[in-house]
Amino acid sequence: AASSRMGGAVAEQLLKLPDVSSVSQEVGRAEQGEDTGGPEYSEFHIDLRRKLSKPEEAVKADMRATLNAFPGISYAITPFLTERIEEVLSGARGEVVIKLFGQDLASLDRTAETIRRVVASVPGAADVFTQAQTGSPEVTVSLRNDRLAQFGFEPLSVLEAVETAYQGTVVAQTYDNNRVIDVNVLLSPSSRTDPEAIGSLLVQNSGGARLPLRELATVERSTGRFIVEHERTQRVRQITANAEGRDLKSFVRDVKRRLRAEVALPPDISIAFGGAAEAAAKAQRELLLHSLVAAAMILLLLSFVFQHRRNVILVLANLPFALAGGVLGALLSGGSLSIGSLVGFISLFGISMRNSILLISHYEELVLTEGASWGMETAIRGATERLVPILMTALVVALGLLPIALQSGEAGKEIEAPMAIVILGGLVTSTLLNLLVLPALALRYGRFEPVQPDSESAG
Repeated sequence: AASSRMGGAVAEQLLKLPDVSSVSQEVGRAEQGEDTGGPEYSEFHIDLRRKLSKPEEAVKADMRATLNAFPGISYAITPFLTERIEEVLSGARGEVVIKLFGQDLASLDRTAETIRRVVASVPGAADVFTQAQTGSPEVTVSLRNDRLAQFGFEPLSVLEAVETAYQGTVVAQTYDNNRVIDVNVLLSPSSRTDPEAIGSLLVQNSGGARLPLRELATVERSTGRFIVEHERTQRVRQITANAEGRDLKSFVRDVKRRLRAEVALPPDISIAFGGAAEAAAKAQRELLLHSLVAAAMILLLLSFVFQHRRNVILVLANLPFALAGGVLGALLSGGSLSIGSLVGFISLFGISMRNSILLISHYEELVLTEGASWGMETAIRGATERLVPILMTALVVALGLLPIALQSGEAGKEIEAPMAIVILGGLVTSTLLNLLVLPALALRYGRFEPVQPDSESAG
């Protein structure tokens, strides 16, 4: 009920934002639902208008300003697809996930709160969140040993009486054909739902004397934990955060530096980082490793195709041409190196090498097959004859990627847009330099005459 009342007030304020079209709240959960959040947790599904009056990041800033006006709430704003990806990566909803492992719950709580404050103070930190584990209402029964001894009660018998009354005890079994049904003894539902009646529960000692539970124990209301999360057989607390206005890699680096300098971990607590940042770092390492293996295989194949090693180097000379445009495109799109950008560079290198292979192999064909003498005239002729194939390759790729590049910044284009921008920037420089600079380099350093045993040994 409290979540519904608070949710109604939040939804009312969010609907006042000009770019929000609808707000719906998901509170509570089904008995066998997939989302297992507690009663303190709810989700808001916010639909934005098709045409926004400002960039998406500015709309998120307006939402955060609205939510910050409600004291006592913690929140995170994520697109639906991003939320699901984050849950798959680390089981938590956030780009950066800090996990604390230990056994002492009180120590975990204190350390998690300290880390949350430090992370929230890092520039660019947004939606810093620590999932609450406490707050579940409980009734605590603490036995008083002096009273038990005074009236002749055994602690175990008192606890068993409380367990029987509120949880039930199997006292017999009955049979229905081939079914065995347990018979439980426990209080009626009306008595079990009244916490004030617990102290009135009559318990009996071995001598037959009866006393209410409040005479033998302290009965009081308290708050407990509705969940204790575990991972790798250890108790765990999670702190999640998102990075706004800066690249994720540098944000994580600053968070780690601040934590090393400002947080002294207790000896029984260990820390681990997860989430999109760690997944991206792992993906980058694997991508670079696989790219190096592929590059080695490509060099091996090129050495078989071209008769002179110098020509292989000329083919590879187009890579810096493509790299210059790709880096420029990445800088213009924000200056961060993402997985999409790395994939774009790899694709770009393949396209640019194809263009240089077209040109160098055509020079070999002109000299070795058609008998043309290698010189300025043949260099210009070869570049002219390969102008159309090279331009067509670049134009087809550019026209296919241009719509994706123009949608940079839109939701769902976080991977495709940086990749498209890098490829487009690299295509411009590699195509121009491939047609203008590579023929000059080939004229100066290329060797297209038939291979002679003695000349081959000299390189």
